[in-house]
Amino acid sequence: MYRHALRLCSGIIVMLSTALVACAADSERCQELGDRFHVKKAQSAIEVSLALFSAADENCTSLASELLDGGASVDARDRFGARPLSHAARNGHLEMVDLLLARGAPINARNLAGATALYFAAERGHVAVTQRLIERGADVKLTGRTGISPVAAAAYAGSDAIVEMLLAHGADERTPDETGKPPIVYAAARAKLDIVKRLLARGIDVNARYANDLTLLMWAAGADEKIAEADALKVVTYLLDVGAHIDDRDARGRTALMIAAEGGRADIANLLLERGADPSLKDNTGKRAADLTTVSLLRERLTTPWAR
Repeated sequence: MYRHALRLCSGIIVMLSTALVACAADSERCQELGDRFHVKKAQSAIEVSLALFSAADENCTSLASELLDGGASVDARDRFGARPLSHAARNGHLEMVDLLLARGAPINARNLAGATALYFAAERGHVAVTQRLIERGADVKLTGRTGISPVAAAAYAGSDAIVEMLLAHGADERTPDETGKPPIVYAAARAKLDIVKRLLARGIDVNARYANDLTLLMWAAGADEKIAEADALKVVTYLLDVGAHIDDRDARGRTALMIAAEGGRADIANLLLERGADPSLKDNTGKRAADLTTVSLLRERLTTPWAR
């Protein structure tokens, strides 16, 4: 018991030491930024704004307060049109967000691509900052680049907590971006099962068609190659369990099986076969799933059932 207690205490000491080191590093960076600002004999408005952006990025609240007291503007814009509040939100600095809001930062200000501080917080998965911005009246429907909504950005990031929060405050789970993809498509393509479940529970049709006639099952079967196949497999399994049509075709005439085969997703392809996917179907160019894969074992598996 005593040894366990000692190990526990040692763990706490290590965590505290790590936290202190991180705080010291932050303090050193803020001190460096402050020294850099103070050594300048005369600062132009641009230099002051750049210092404020750096302070917001690093969560240097004392320096930011000094700059704002000296005339820096919370409405300053970087070369992308983003304000200091967006810098703080993007980096998850709640203390800095509070400071800038207290100094009158425009909460719904947008950068050149349309993104607000709330969009940046949702995109990066910063739950506490997202909550604070919503509490202070941030518009949950203002979109970022290519019309992507904060809830879609959160779905892509895989933050179920932020998706839930945004939906509870009026975000629309059905609004597509400029490419025709609503939030659930991003969740399916990124294999975010919890978010897929949450959005389907709001009445979204599991067999709805999106851009290029793609379905959720197709998006999940062709998940980004950076996504672990095991995670994508869970989403595919769930979609089939709740009634996804297994042999629906997209605009190219391809099924989920063909898409999985082309991506070399053998486990997903095997699951689809087990669930009754038809490997003899051809796409618009006359190719079957077996013709689309470079995985020899999968090609054999795809060829055998319909050849019999």
